[in-house]
Amino acid sequence: MRIVIKVGTSTLAHAGGRLNIRRVELLCKVLSDLQNAGHEIVLVSSGAIGMGVGKLGLPGRPQNMSGKQAAAAVGQCALMYTYDKLFTEHGHTVAQLLLTAEDIQDPRRSGKVHDTLEQLITWKVIPVINENDAVSTDEIGIHTTIGENDTLSAIVARLLKADLLVLLSDIQGLYTADPHKDPNATLIPVVEELTEDILSLAGGAGSALGSGGMATKLRAAKIVMDAGLDMIIMNGENPEALYDLFEQKAVGTRFIGKKAHV
Repeated sequence: MRIVIKVGTSTLAHAGGRLNIRRVELLCKVLSDLQNAGHEIVLVSSGAIGMGVGKLGLPGRPQNMSGKQAAAAVGQCALMYTYDKLFTEHGHTVAQLLLTAEDIQDPRRSGKVHDTLEQLITWKVIPVINENDAVSTDEIGIHTTIGENDTLSAIVARLLKADLLVLLSDIQGLYTADPHKDPNATLIPVVEELTEDILSLAGGAGSALGSGGMATKLRAAKIVMDAGLDMIIMNGENPEALYDLFEQKAVGTRFIGKKAHV
């Protein structure tokens, strides 16, 4: 299978921005094992700004755009150093691709991105993709930025015609209500259509699920489902749960892509 796996900052780092060493080491070990088993792994990784904050010893995430971009520039180096070191320990080579919205929207540039990724996959290299946070900015217009990596990973999965997109999150999947507030909330194991009822579960601005969380994941689901691809939201706290996924066990919430009628 060709799998695009997106990992968020909350999975990679502790609250202070420092790397969660045990979790990242285990993630790289599991992904290396899956690659050894014959799967094609593409990793979309957040965490540049958070790691930059930790490495610089800043008291928190910068509020101004130049501060965020500078922290991303520092953090991206640390992030790729970590991936290169850990994947090399398991016999795998990684490559870095930093993308902007123009790289995706312009057909010629998008084609080059596709060709580069296909070549890396042919060479058994694990691509590590992130938005180019050091130059991307949502202050100069929506068309210049992707904005977050849930959407980026969905675009990459569609571009590569992946078999599956996996979003590793800090939540088990999509629930019937906000599980942080409602003890009766239950996990929805399968979503076959993004109905208004399903979309409403993302919550409003500032909610635990909708604040940079479930809303962007449902946006990603629409992109891949419309392209006929499946997507899974699962908890990234224990990367070994990926083995359950590949053993066809029920994990998280699976969104079923629209299949073309023959």
